[in-house]
Amino acid sequence: MPYPRTFSHIGLSVPDIEKAITFYTEVLGWYVIMEPSEIENDDSPIGEMCRDVLGNDWDKFRIAHLSTGDKIGIELFEFSNNEIPVNNLEFWKTGIFHYCIQDPNIEELVEKIKEYGGKQRMPIREYYPGEKPYKMVYVEDPFGNVVEIYTHSYELTYSAGAY
Repeated sequence: MPYPRTFSHIGLSVPDIEKAITFYTEVLGWYVIMEPSEIENDDSPIGEMCRDVLGNDWDKFRIAHLSTGDKIGIELFEFSNNEIPVNNLEFWKTGIFHYCIQDPNIEELVEKIKEYGGKQRMPIREYYPGEKPYKMVYVEDPFGNVVEIYTHSYELTYSAGAY
């Protein structure tokens, strides 16, 4: 019988790794566990490993590793040919279209995200108005990555059953 696996990390592509580290550490409170380093498309073990994943159509990139408060890893990738998509919320396409973080002070966090160049995609909404104080909102970081914010845990939010 399968057992529930734990989440290890997510990789985010950003156009400027230093600016991303500043945003994620100062706004979300994540911390750096490995400073930025450069990976080259060469025959080193890490070069070969990245070629296995990315193919051979790259020269080099930069990578840094951060961690969230609940020990989830965040890999930041800076590729020289980085492109910010015109439509960064192609929800109808297969793949990841957002990730979610949790903060009980959702209003304050949204304002801080906007101060640092991110944007709010929608008004803050309540899941169960008048019943429970569960709120959510979609925002973007300054690099166009779509982020959902919950005030309560995923399990608490959805354990009540249907909307």
